[in-house]
Amino acid sequence: MIEPAALQQFISHWWYAYDNALYTEWPAMFTEDAHFVCRTDTGQTDYEEFVRADVSGRDAVLAWQTAHRKGSPSPLRHNAENVHIVSAGGDEAAFRSYIWVTQIVGGTPSPLSTARVTGTVRSTDGQLAFSELVVILDTEESTVLGDRRIS
Repeated sequence: MIEPAALQQFISHWWYAYDNALYTEWPAMFTEDAHFVCRTDTGQTDYEEFVRADVSGRDAVLAWQTAHRKGSPSPLRHNAENVHIVSAGGDEAAFRSYIWVTQIVGGTPSPLSTARVTGTVRSTDGQLAFSELVVILDTEESTVLGDRRIS
């Protein structure tokens, strides 16, 4: 059974390794059959092509992640929030969380994006790895919840 603290530690490790381009740590953090999806919630930004991904297999995921990271700002900080297990069984756990992302602009931290993050983590030989990671970047303008159509 994957414990909540181990999941939080793993996700924190991923975002730190991602932000700091610790490329040698990345392969162990994805299963061989990993699936990665990234997109915005509206699909209507000027940077859709840069953020859009739907790739399967560790090698394809790592190739996309590497190219994307090399094209992103540095320093960049992804901060995982509200990480929680949705379901767990055997050697897998599905999770949900948020991230908020900052960069440095004019010498001070500046918000860049927020996102909903979901996925599945698998334990193999005591090591956690993403078997699925889905990042949906928030781009829709906030409105009063009662006035929105929730799907």
